[in-house]
Amino acid sequence: MVHRRCNLLLVKLIGHKRARLAMEEEEEDGQPKKKVRMGMPATQWISVYNARRPMKQRYHYNVADSRLPQHIDKGNEDGLYISSVASCQNLWALIMDAGTGFTSQVYELSPHFLHKEWIMEQWEKNYYISAIAGATNGSSLVVMSKGTHYSQQSYKVSDSFPYKWISKKWREGFYVTAMATSKLRWGIVMSRGAGFTDQVVELDFLYPSEGIHRRWDFGYRITATAATWDQAAFVLSTPRRRPADETQETLRTSAFPSSHVKEKWARNLYIASVCFGRTVS
Repeated sequence: MVHRRCNLLLVKLIGHKRARLAMEEEEEDGQPKKKVRMGMPATQWISVYNARRPMKQRYHYNVADSRLPQHIDKGNEDGLYISSVASCQNLWALIMDAGTGFTSQVYELSPHFLHKEWIMEQWEKNYYISAIAGATNGSSLVVMSKGTHYSQQSYKVSDSFPYKWISKKWREGFYVTAMATSKLRWGIVMSRGAGFTDQVVELDFLYPSEGIHRRWDFGYRITATAATWDQAAFVLSTPRRRPADETQETLRTSAFPSSHVKEKWARNLYIASVCFGRTVS
């Protein structure tokens, strides 16, 4: 079977009206004065759930830097590995489960956004980046694992969403496998051997509900998410091996979705990714 790569990147351009920028002129002491009023965007937790066979999954949120090791060590003792990480207000969220297929895992909490030297050291040891998150203070949490199907990785940190770089890497056989943000900076990880046949990106100032549902109808599934305070990005991919149950759901909540997770688990829907950022105007 021949798979055709579309390599399509969807970038929606949003006008000033959508950005809720209003300018008014007022008279003050006889002098015209421009006054700018900017509507503050609303931020939410975005969680993605995939249908899986019953498995053990655990989550932690509002985790301070100093408490990360105890949660991770306890999870490892129970046979769990980190599958997703996120940050909100410089506190961390961890998703750990028994369905990653990983055989070993290391992580680094760094004051730098994606610490290059440490990542390269782990690549030399055959670890690959499997999850990343960035905080608003510029720090990052990078998780690298053995037991992935990746054969090569590349990553980029950019002050804007690097869609030209992503398109270039698509042509070289890489796919986006992890994303994170820190303030307005983006960190994108792309891998060879990701197990996808095609991939698209939905990037918008609002949650792109229509675009996601349209892609779902064509067999795409969300495989990575990240958001800044003014943009949200969703990577949707078509897997080389389609799962028996392709059910996927998303949830947007003002607080971490702890009150919803058990209901999802009862339907064998497990957290696949989670992030915090812009979703509504």
